[in-house]
Amino acid sequence: MSQDSFFHEASGAVRFWVEIDAALVGASIRKETLHYAYRPDGRDDDPMETYRQHMPELDAAVRRRVAGGAREPVMLRDADLVVA
Repeated sequence: MSQDSFFHEASGAVRFWVEIDAALVGASIRKETLHYAYRPDGRDDDPMETYRQHMPELDAAVRRRVAGGAREPVMLRDADLVVA
């Protein structure tokens, strides 16, 4: 069971799905959030490439949000990418 991630131009976000307890949970992260967290010095970076490079970390952030009570669709923000 899988769903392909994609960049949604109108919202400026990468949309993706994470399998949690045998169910796919929809999530998204804005291009600016990816850029700020992972490529602050980059120029014209590809949000899909940045997403693919950091997919395990982003999936883990979605799992933490869902474990904390977040409902689908989960929108990741800057604070979600900081592990305390």
